[in-house]
Amino acid sequence: MADFPTCLFIVTVEVDAAIETDWNRWYDEVHLPDALACPGVLRGRRYRSAGEGTEIVRGEGRRLSQRTYVTVYELAGPEALRTPEFQAMRGWHQFTPGVTSRSQVFLAL
Repeated sequence: MADFPTCLFIVTVEVDAAIETDWNRWYDEVHLPDALACPGVLRGRRYRSAGEGTEIVRGEGRRLSQRTYVTVYELAGPEALRTPEFQAMRGWHQFTPGVTSRSQVFLAL
């Protein structure tokens, strides 16, 4: 189990189809490289859903037809999220109107 990371930051996002091309270009060419250059960010990889998903909230289920993007960052520790560099690159303000859903979670052993 030593190969498993001890600290993760996971972000999920759904965006309107109208901005999806611009969103992906910006995320892949600007945002993700900026995040990976921050102190304490060891690795990161971006994924997208490969089919319809499901969500259950308070016992109510629904099918998710919109594409979901997930980025998983491996961090050296929780302090990586508090560096000035990480704080400066956070956010996607120019895309906020087209972001339909977002979640983030920090996980540590």
